Amino acid sequence: MRKIRYAVVGTGWISQQAFMPAVAQTGNSEMTAIVSGNPDNAAKLAAFYGIESIYGYDAYDEMLAAGAVDAVYVALPNSLHAEYAIRAARAGKHVLVEKPLATTVEECEAMIAAAEETGVWLMTAYRLHNDPVTVEALERIRAGAIGEPRLFTSVFSFQSALDNHRLKAEHWGGPLQDIGVYCLNAARHVFGAEPVEAIAMKGQDEGDPRFTEVEETIAVTLRFSGGRFAQFLASFGAEVTDFYRVIGTKGEIVVDPGFRLETDTAMRLRQGEETVEQEVSPQVDHFGAQTAYFSDCILNGTRPEADGSEGLADVRAMLAIERAAATGQPQRIETPPRPRHPAQDTIRLVPRTDRRLLL
Repeated sequence: MRKIRYAVVGTGWISQQAFMPAVAQTGNSEMTAIVSGNPDNAAKLAAFYGIESIYGYDAYDEMLAAGAVDAVYVALPNSLHAEYAIRAARAGKHVLVEKPLATTVEECEAMIAAAEETGVWLMTAYRLHNDPVTVEALERIRAGAIGEPRLFTSVFSFQSALDNHRLKAEHWGGPLQDIGVYCLNAARHVFGAEPVEAIAMKGQDEGDPRFTEVEETIAVTLRFSGGRFAQFLASFGAEVTDFYRVIGTKGEIVVDPGFRLETDTAMRLRQGEETVEQEVSPQVDHFGAQTAYFSDCILNGTRPEADGSEGLADVRAMLAIERAAATGQPQRIETPPRPRHPAQDTIRLVPRTDRRLLL
């Protein structure tokens, strides 16, 4: 069986913890190159995973031209996503980019255009689109199990470390971009629609040295057509919590845990006063499932569901949320409806592994 050959671009925590351990579990993917600014760590990771080639960032174009990879996984700070994705796409490589896709609408559009021009696939790394319980919850909602979904509420929080690059304004860091995007993305697919207006507030403990450049917490209200609303809180300064709750005209669905990669998603469906269904995800590796799905798309010539336009939709909404928080005024959002949503065909069941190297 042919395997898609990946270059890992950026060897920070998410690559070491999640992406690199998962690739060998997929059956249709392998890593053949590392691009890193830390040659010592790159050498250790390459030896551990049996990766053939190591490049510095100054040799990125050389790596793309060498013919050793089919795709790149871009796990750099948000401010660098567009540059490295566009260079890869122009070199004819498929591109899997961590979320958020980029920092501006213009960057997202340039990434999409570069992929379209060369006929490669661009996918935003929404790993939960490949998770069985996440998809099951969406399909229950679409089938009318809770009537018409009317309200969405969610919290995603954890205590961020002081030296985390997600606390840097220069990289468009902050809880909205790092974890609030999960809540936003879930709400969009729960309603099967795009938000039309955003209201938001943000704040932080003034004495906390972590939050000199970005806020600690952001609180968001999104209005959807037909009088439907989504509200969520994302925070870098509270205990670990990750859930969402969808309340319909005839019941509710709660997904708790809902977002983190370390835990199995779990769904509870209530109709009236009775819990009629409870389901816990099998122990699926989210990153393995995501990578297996993207490799299948490449091998089969099928456009990924979570394509560049999916990433753009969230970026457009996040920018409106930021404007709302900065001005105190509601902000309009204008995004065309999505043609596809996560479904049974996006699910991949890839087993987890404990084999990883953290440096």
